Amino acid sequence: MKRLFQHLLIACLAAFSFIKAPAQSTPNIIFIIGDDISWDDIGAYGNTKVKTPNLDKLARNGLKFTNMYLTASSCSPSRTSILTGRYPHNTGAAELHSPLPAHLKFFPEQLKQKGYFSALAGKWHEGPATERAYDTLLVDKKANGEGGELQWVNLLKTRPKNKPFFFWLAPYDAHRPWSAKTEGPQHDPVGDIMVPPTLVDTKETREDLRSYYNEIARLDHYVGDLEKELERQGIAENTLIIFTADNGRPFPGSKTRLYDAGVKTPFIAKWPKGIKAGQVSESLVSAIDIAPTLLELAGVTPAETVQGKSFASILKTPERAFRKYVFAEHNWHDYAAYERSVRTNDFLYVINKRTEFDNGGPIDANQSASAKALKSAKANGKLTLLQNDALLTPRPAEEFFDNFKDPLQSRNEIKNKTFATPIAELRKVLKQWQDETGDTEPANLTPDWYDRETGEPTAAKDKRGEMPGAAKKADYINAKGPF
Repeated sequence: MKRLFQHLLIACLAAFSFIKAPAQSTPNIIFIIGDDISWDDIGAYGNTKVKTPNLDKLARNGLKFTNMYLTASSCSPSRTSILTGRYPHNTGAAELHSPLPAHLKFFPEQLKQKGYFSALAGKWHEGPATERAYDTLLVDKKANGEGGELQWVNLLKTRPKNKPFFFWLAPYDAHRPWSAKTEGPQHDPVGDIMVPPTLVDTKETREDLRSYYNEIARLDHYVGDLEKELERQGIAENTLIIFTADNGRPFPGSKTRLYDAGVKTPFIAKWPKGIKAGQVSESLVSAIDIAPTLLELAGVTPAETVQGKSFASILKTPERAFRKYVFAEHNWHDYAAYERSVRTNDFLYVINKRTEFDNGGPIDANQSASAKALKSAKANGKLTLLQNDALLTPRPAEEFFDNFKDPLQSRNEIKNKTFATPIAELRKVLKQWQDETGDTEPANLTPDWYDRETGEPTAAKDKRGEMPGAAKKADYINAKGPF
């Protein structure tokens, strides 16, 4: 009898050994956020010169969004908005380097609470309160390498294998100052550069853009390595990879601007199990929608404070209409500012409450070789309307652009009576958004930290003023509105 029992036990164990563990129902998520990279500086978005084979492959094998918009064209306000699903003026961190307050919820924190292994590698730009959102923080610059990508594959190899994972991968590429040497393809300043219409085509500008392209190519190189490791581990099928960026290129006319050159962003999503390859979505989407989307895919209910809405349905039906309006803001980033915008598919409307200031970008952009080439050309009277815009002062209090007839948004049609109806509509919509989200204009803006012409530090440096629209704990309200 004892022997019979042993045989039965062995037979049962053998049978159970063929029963597979239940498949992971929620996807692994890898969120790659490039630093200062314009949407049209990726091959998949039409740049025929920049060498981004791995990002282009990602787009071919996934879903490419052509109308994804950020809420700010500055690093940390843009990132904190994504982390919280809230507009910058509702995060308490509307200005550059302002840390997120501890009372807010961060979507990686919610994923961690759901059982995800959560990790950040690279640029940690959101303040100490977000530390609780991650099991692992790899923020040592030396360990992360010159471009910030050196730990990506190591993170994949050493993660806990019994949990789904979320990675916030934040390379330093392509933020200034430029690296002297980069991994990946190199670019020739003569034949491999597309000079954007906001800049003058000079040797100095092309050299500046060459370094920028090389850093994009380095990021692309590591995206390829990451995909190879996912395949090697056999987990590529149920891993959602997203590539996006926090704002436009670090050049005059792009970074800190509320035009498409500043807030339109690349957004590519590849997930073999959940997204058909080779698709494009033209749906209008805001960066505040990223958090609720990823939470829905992970089976998590977003925090009450999230102002965005999930676009998970677009992953299945890319042609589906989603938003009618997207909103953005420009607050202090080295220089005093207060601008707001609302965009539809057809039009862009911008208001500026500090018209006495120019907008040549932050210190790294307006003191660049490209900026100096612009200023030199201006002195000789050789700038186009679009090139001169970054140096224009005073600036208009209102701007209105026809996105189809003027895709570069170079002609301000605010006084054109042909557009009286859409101008009136967008004035009303922007005012309603400001009222419903508590967007108030501070009496005193944080002043310039640098001289706008020379770049020399001012007496105000390191003496922060009142933060535009800073959210207090008492204002911890979900102000969604119809947007």
